[in-house]
Amino acid sequence: MSESGTEPADQLPKHTTPTWEVELLISGVAVFAMLQLPGWLNDRLMFLLPRFEDSWRASLIMVFSYAMGAAVILAATFALHLLLRAYWIALVGMHSVYPDGIRWEHLRMGSIEREVMQRRDGDFGVMIERADNRASVVFATGVALAAILLVLTVLVVGLFAAGMAIAMALQWQVRAERLLLIGIAIVLGPSLLISLLDRRWGARLREDNPLRRLMAAGFNLYARFGFANKGGVLGVLSSHHGRWRVQAVAMVAITVCLFGAMFGQLALRTPDRLGSYVWFPRFDKNAANVVDVAHYDDQRDPLRSKLVPFIQSAEIDGHYIRLTVPYQPNRDAAAMQRTCPAAAKIENADARAAAMLRCLAALHAVTLDGKPLADLHYDAGSDARTERPALMAMVDVRALAPGRHELAIASTPPEDGRSAPPDPWIIPFWR
Repeated sequence: MSESGTEPADQLPKHTTPTWEVELLISGVAVFAMLQLPGWLNDRLMFLLPRFEDSWRASLIMVFSYAMGAAVILAATFALHLLLRAYWIALVGMHSVYPDGIRWEHLRMGSIEREVMQRRDGDFGVMIERADNRASVVFATGVALAAILLVLTVLVVGLFAAGMAIAMALQWQVRAERLLLIGIAIVLGPSLLISLLDRRWGARLREDNPLRRLMAAGFNLYARFGFANKGGVLGVLSSHHGRWRVQAVAMVAITVCLFGAMFGQLALRTPDRLGSYVWFPRFDKNAANVVDVAHYDDQRDPLRSKLVPFIQSAEIDGHYIRLTVPYQPNRDAAAMQRTCPAAAKIENADARAAAMLRCLAALHAVTLDGKPLADLHYDAGSDARTERPALMAMVDVRALAPGRHELAIASTPPEDGRSAPPDPWIIPFWR
């Protein structure tokens, strides 16, 4: 079916994007994987964070935020692209069924609304082409922004790893987060510098000028790594829609996705903060009348629960409690350096390990129902579900009467050594 000067209604418009089938294939296949990728990255981050000190933790969070931002951009891009392509397909299908388009005379509306809508959607072919172009632009923009974030993450991580290797080889005391910021400055700083120089003096430099050749080499190098925001997909969009508009949209999209990734991490760590729980009583995390599932191995989440001491269950049926006190590098290492500096200097490996075990055990004294367990014996072990180092001890409870009891495990002293000692971890259990 066709009309004079129009395309057959049972065929795609001539100006249809030639890559629409490939776009649909990629989005359809990848959208489910991309929707799961942020969660997988969060799990990997939760697995790594308890293994490092504070300086490393900040660096890991920053790197993973960039990676999760790229994953969120891709997931949102493919999901939105599928929705826009579905809308375009619906328009094409409706054009095939109703080739005469919208019959405006059959619609009840005022004259102003009719004028506005006819100007906007009067030509059905233009409407289809606009929907087609919108889907392709969203697909290309999202992939380009995700690629920039991924390349930035790879380069920064590479420089960070190289810097840490050099610092460790030369025995330099360098904080990890500062080294990461230096890596970001090394990656992005030259690009900003040569762009400013080019705009200021680029036209005045002759072809044989060494500075001009150096700047050209820099632009070429950044373009090879995908940082040429005035070329490729972003260059095409900037030349048609304005550089500042495209850059503003790109920055807003990246910022929203990065904050979304960070908010997701925060929500995973403190899920109890989300919801209308204002009137639910809140106590200090170590209060005696709080039952925290993180203290029980059969209830805790190995990746997302707080890194605190735990026992096998809230209800003890056997003769012993299996107490596990996870090693916390961000707190225990500094405390051991203050209280037992000589332990790390012992030359014999076995003697050094035994001295460090005694030092660590002394930081985590245990009381049962308020009475110190002087004969408690800690062994060096690991958390079987996460394979992280931990102190292990067996607490004899055969003499306890039925009912509620409490284990209290001393927490690591504050770093300055002058502040009040933190409250112990309280683990209630029942016989």
